[in-house]
Amino acid sequence: MSRSEQTRSRMARVGGVLLVALVLLTFSEICYGGNVNAERIADLLQRQARSADGVVRLDDESLRRFANPSPEPRPYSLVIFFDASQLRDNAELRLEELRREYGLAASAHAKGSTGGSGKLFFCELEFKQAQASFAAFGVSTLPHIKHLPPGGGGLKEADEMEQSDFHRTAEGMISFVEGKSNMKIGPVERPPSVSTKQLLVLAGGLLVTAPFVIKRILAKDTVLHDSKFWCLGAVLVYFFSVSGGMHNIIRRMPFVMPDRNNPGKLLFFYQGSGMQLGAEGFVVGSLYSVVGLLLAFVTHFLHEIRSKAAQRFIMLLVMAIGFTAVRKVITLDNWKTGYWIHGFWPNSWR
Repeated sequence: MSRSEQTRSRMARVGGVLLVALVLLTFSEICYGGNVNAERIADLLQRQARSADGVVRLDDESLRRFANPSPEPRPYSLVIFFDASQLRDNAELRLEELRREYGLAASAHAKGSTGGSGKLFFCELEFKQAQASFAAFGVSTLPHIKHLPPGGGGLKEADEMEQSDFHRTAEGMISFVEGKSNMKIGPVERPPSVSTKQLLVLAGGLLVTAPFVIKRILAKDTVLHDSKFWCLGAVLVYFFSVSGGMHNIIRRMPFVMPDRNNPGKLLFFYQGSGMQLGAEGFVVGSLYSVVGLLLAFVTHFLHEIRSKAAQRFIMLLVMAIGFTAVRKVITLDNWKTGYWIHGFWPNSWR
């Protein structure tokens, strides 16, 4: 065998060894990547099972592990709710309500989703435990929800749920997730407002008290037959209507709130037309009710006083109190909105 043939034979053997080594290295990388993803999914499923509502709690370290696209791309999606415990008291953000709805969406996914488990996980990040993650996602305002799709993309490629998509309900969040993940999530199961035990206790109480109540009704000896009750009810309805009580209930406004510039100070009045605190509504409702009760007194009881001097004095006092109360309401409205009520004399009086 010539020297050139020996050289070619030796190079062929070396090339074969390198090819086998390359194949083995590639196979080991694939197996290692598959094992890493399997461990990730198993850990996420365990965390999901331990959570009361199916939401996986993450911090900076765990997010880096589950969101890292190496050594193999992520085979699952992550839906992340960004939270901050120090902002839970902010009535405008309504983070607590949104977090509750987010938990209902996560429970619906954990219980009734189609398409297999391990492909989508509902997670949350709390600011105090994940400040670096907030910065990595570019999150600077709340509320905020992002969807991190599967694959090798970084955190900046996560899809943000627009404010208009929130709808403040779990159904709205599910609609966003389904559109991004192409998965069908099960129906939302909301807990009943009254439990079965409470219903049984209520039914038992009604059965026990029914004979006594019926007897009182037939004898016309109930609070519903008392005119004072209806008078008090009318005053309460009037107070509720003029104080903005329905607005406060629907928007779950707090009675007072801490001052952002001075946390040790409480705010009873909020400057701005888009928000009203409970204390503010209580004050305005009380001023309106005082005026209404004074007018009722003048029209129904003042004429029974025989002394003309006393009648005049009471009338002047009622007018002064009514003028002061109305002026306070107008001043408050001007402070909140910047608008002021101006009076004009008729042209013939000038």
